[in-house]
This record gives sequence, structure tokens and C-alpha cells, in this order.
Amino acid sequence: MSSGLTSCPGSRTPLQRFRSERSTLNAGWLAASQSSGPAGPAANGRPPLRAGPRRLALSVRSQRRRERIGAGSFQWAARARRGANERAGGGASAAAAGGCEERLVAAAAAATGCGRRRAAMAAAEAGGDDGRCVRLSAERAQALLADVDTLLFDCDGVLWRGETAVPGAPEALTALRARGKRLGFITNNSSKTRQAYAEKLRRLGFGGPAGPGAGAEVFGTAYCTALYLRQRLAGAPAPKAYVLGGEALAAELEAVGVACVGVGPEPLQGEGPRSWLDAPLEPDVRAVVVGFDPHFSYMKLIKAVRYLQQPGCLLVGTNMDNRLPLENGRFIAGTGCLVRAVEMAAQRQADIIGKPSRFIFDCVSQEYGINPERTVMVGDRLDTDILLGVTCGLRTILTLTGVSTLRDVKSNQESDCMSKKKMVPDFYVDSIADLLPALQG
Repeated sequence: MSSGLTSCPGSRTPLQRFRSERSTLNAGWLAASQSSGPAGPAANGRPPLRAGPRRLALSVRSQRRRERIGAGSFQWAARARRGANERAGGGASAAAAGGCEERLVAAAAAATGCGRRRAAMAAAEAGGDDGRCVRLSAERAQALLADVDTLLFDCDGVLWRGETAVPGAPEALTALRARGKRLGFITNNSSKTRQAYAEKLRRLGFGGPAGPGAGAEVFGTAYCTALYLRQRLAGAPAPKAYVLGGEALAAELEAVGVACVGVGPEPLQGEGPRSWLDAPLEPDVRAVVVGFDPHFSYMKLIKAVRYLQQPGCLLVGTNMDNRLPLENGRFIAGTGCLVRAVEMAAQRQADIIGKPSRFIFDCVSQEYGINPERTVMVGDRLDTDILLGVTCGLRTILTLTGVSTLRDVKSNQESDCMSKKKMVPDFYVDSIADLLPALQG
């Protein structure tokens, strides 16, 4: 989840950060230069090294990393307001805020009590000898499935592309249900309600409950955003949200008592900037919510910024996916592009609900009572699905029917940055249909 806090140190401007670090380094250099007493000779006869600016800079940065790690280890993604959107450094998942000091992070991982599996994984990463991302053969799949109760699936790019099911995917999920496995569906797509996703699952052959219980297996960002705002706006009289999104997102918000304005087309009003700023605003808007909005416009952007200038108005994004996979390898721009536009214009960071934020997993866990050690996350994106699984202590499977590729995995494995090293799955498959031999054997 995004930190989204304007008081966060990461929100300082580049000039402020430069001045702060320069002052720290200058003070350290002055202290080193004016240390009392002459420096004595070293054992090798050479003068001892003194703390120059570069050495001091490295020391300051290392100390800051230790402070971040010690302050809560993996708590950078523990709750809604501190997870997925700490994007300092611009990486796709700078939520892994530990930086690139692998051994420090490995030690922190071992100290958090996440279990022997997570500690062993962290130690392997620190030594550069991790055995992750192996092909999930039928034998490995049988062993894995014998050890898990729950499988969580992303939808777009994993189960289907657009309106077409991935070949063999419906049969694989039917076989998993027959084996008594509990299935859940976690999607960053906010364009459908839980009930609409349940209908699509049944229509494409994936099964699932119908009637009053329809949608109980689905945890989309529209539904989870509604849960988040219900928590944040509790006690506010007649709260409203300005929604840059579709009818489904508005329906989920209204179901928890948050009225919605702004849904649908909104062209520019007037002939120039002055008249654009004179457009009337709704009273009592407590949040701006950015989801997938095919009617996103410059007028909506202007209104969003004006609402966010009001005291206490929240900025919430459903997810940061930069593109949405469709049929035949095609993509369209994702919600993350719209969230970035609002963030840039408002000079704010959004609270992000969807993967890899832990908030969306907490929504699943509260309703399912999940044991992470007996749960698998299956997805097609390293920076959302796989990172969520790693963050929450789940086993992970990457399917190659969507966004990420094995080349992306290799790049992350070979990276010196710990945040990228986290985005490596335990297993990969060409398609979730690859599970069928293990289920039929």
C-alpha cells in the first residue's frame, strides 16, 4: 500500500534531500579533519586512512538502511498506508524498501520469525545461490499440491486474456476444486464488481459459487478499495468520493456507504484555464479514487487536483499496473498510468490498494483464515503477483501467459538490487494448464 503521507521523508524535494545530505557530510568531514591529536603511523608504516567524504557518505547511507530495516524489517508492506507505493528510486516495486544491502536484509528476514523457509530463502539470496524459479514439473507439482490448501490466482493474463480463457485453464481449476483445494482470485482490475467477476468465471468454465454467495472467492481492487475507505472514513457524516473509474468501482463504494461523483465522461467546460477552474465542485468529497477509467480526461484531472487541495482529502489508487494484457499479445494502458498523472498534478502519493500491497492480502486472509505456509500465489507479473507472494510468505508460481517473461526473471536474479531479487518466483509454468498432469496422475 502506498505510504501516501506528505510528512514522509521520501516526500522531500531533490534539492531538500541534497542540502540535508550535504550538511550531514560536511559536519562529518569537519569533525574528522579537526580530530584531536596527530594521527599515528600504522603498523605498515603508512599513514592511517581518514574518513573522507566518500567513506562518510557510504557510512551515512548504510546507517539509514539499517534504520529502515531495524524499524520493522518487512513492515514496509505490512499495512495499507505503508506498502506498495514507496517508490523512491523509481523501481517497479521500490516497496521493497531495504535497498541493495543483501546480507543486511537477509539477516533481518531471518530475525522476523517468518519461518525457516523465508529465512533460508533470504540467506540463499544473500549468498547469491538461490534455487528459485525452476520449472514446475508434474512431479514437483504433485509434491507442492500435497503441501498446500489454498491457491490464489490473478485473473487477467493467468486465467484469461480479455474474453478468452487460457487453453486448459478451466480444466486445471476444475481439477483443483475436485481435489478439495480452496481457490481465491485476487485481481488488480477495478472494472468489475465481485459478482461480475464470479459471473465471468462461470461463463468461461472456471466454476465457482452462484446465487447469494457469488463473488465470495473474488477479491478485486474495487471491493477492497471500498473496505479501505470504509475504515478510513469511519465516522465521517455522509462521505463522498470523486471517482475516476467505472460503474463497478462506484457500486462497490456505494455498497459500504460512500457516495460517488464523477463517474462517466466529463469534457472541458469553458474556453480556457480560468473557466476550467470555475467549474463547480461537490461538497463533502473526502477522497479522490483513481481506478480504471476509459473516460479519463483533462477536466477530471483538474477537478481531482482541486479536491485534493481541500484539507483531509484522501488520494487512493486501486493499483499501479502500467498495462492490461488482452488477446493476441496486445495491451492497453493500465490504471497505474492514470494514478501517476494525478500524483504528478497534485504533488501527492496515492494510497495503493492492489498488489503488491499487503492490504489486499489482508482482505483475503481475514475472510479465508489463510495459513501462508500452505498457500500458493499464481500470477503473471513479477512486480505485483510474485512480489505480493514473497512479501506475505507464500509460495509463488509465475505463468508465462501474461506480462512477465523468463528474461525478466533472469534480469532480477542477476541484479545487485535486493528489491529486484525479491521479484523471483519459486516456480514457473508456461500456463496453468501445466498443472493438469499432476492433477490427473
